[in-house]
Amino acid sequence: MATDGVGITGGRSGFARASWANVLGNVVKIVVEGVAGLAFGSVALLADAAHSLADLVASVVVLVWGQSAFDRPDATHPHGHDRIEPLTALFVGAVIALLGLNLLYRSVEGLVTGTEIEFSVLLLAALGFAIVDMYLVYRYTIGVNELLQSPALAALARDCLNDIYTSIAAIAGVLGVLAGYPVLDPVAGGLVSLLVVYQGVEIGNENVDYLIGAAPDPEKSGEITTVLRRHPTVEGVHDLAVFYDGTSLEVEVHVEVDGDMPFREAHDIESELVDRLRAIEDVGDAHVHLDPSGIGEWKESADDP
Repeated sequence: MATDGVGITGGRSGFARASWANVLGNVVKIVVEGVAGLAFGSVALLADAAHSLADLVASVVVLVWGQSAFDRPDATHPHGHDRIEPLTALFVGAVIALLGLNLLYRSVEGLVTGTEIEFSVLLLAALGFAIVDMYLVYRYTIGVNELLQSPALAALARDCLNDIYTSIAAIAGVLGVLAGYPVLDPVAGGLVSLLVVYQGVEIGNENVDYLIGAAPDPEKSGEITTVLRRHPTVEGVHDLAVFYDGTSLEVEVHVEVDGDMPFREAHDIESELVDRLRAIEDVGDAHVHLDPSGIGEWKESADDP
């Protein structure tokens, strides 16, 4: 998570505000759609309200749990709490995927058994309100997250878009009822449920990489090697390892320099290289080990000159 421009306190405050916006936005949406759905027997509205109920649970988890990512390193977590964020986002993704499967089941059930729905303009009004509600929450969440770069908030923002899509599909279903085709209600729900499942799986895959310490794209390793080689004292680079530690990248690398330089100069060079690596986008920490060039004690590497 990037908090350099806002600080830990400001970052935690912004995270909490965006999380609360999602909680309250989902509560309002559930009440409006749930009341309208029950009153007129709309499966699409009830399913959309159920979708938001799961979103509400996910939002509360992000609000309560996600802020731990801002806690400073301590004796039990010497590397900090950065992995809390992708773990929270993974939970959100799992909830979204399971919800999508539930909506798909309900849609198939509606196709098989049929639906009984009474058209009312209030159904369209409720769905229109839900779309505006989720759009405002979405815009606010991504606005806050431009500075924080939180995967948990990003997952909530994407779920807000899912809510908008499901509400649009519900509108199609309600208009189908008006036109004399009530089957469009479960059909629309089924199509959107597939999108919801896809989004949930996509969020999960992205955050699993953060949790298991996966390597980034090869281009990032190439960028890191280039930055190191640009230093005038660097004669070789080998044993480069780049991996995710939470949402940030950690770099471990051996760099070859003149073995006869004074120790203090070598120390200053190591500090300069670490600073250059930490300045690269997404890199959170770097560990540089200096080796004397030309002694050949390390294995040959594709990065060696």
